[in-house]
Amino acid sequence: MPHQRPDQILENATGIGAPPAIWPRGELVVDLLHEAVYAFTTGAVADALAAKNRRGPGQTHAALRTGRRSDIGPLPRSDASTR
Repeated sequence: MPHQRPDQILENATGIGAPPAIWPRGELVVDLLHEAVYAFTTGAVADALAAKNRRGPGQTHAALRTGRRSDIGPLPRSDASTR
């Protein structure tokens, strides 16, 4: 079941809306499609904004060694600051 947005919560609280669990299948499909578009767009914008800046502390740390490593701790605070 998709999460409920604030407008849906308000509708349910006032008794004028129905919870997504009892929506007709067609409306549920449209809602899930819209949620997927929102998620993709948000990710694309975040990626575009991140690409405009130089490599951040997390990327610098990840570049030390590839894969999951338990022998690499967090960066010292002085090295993590990119500003």
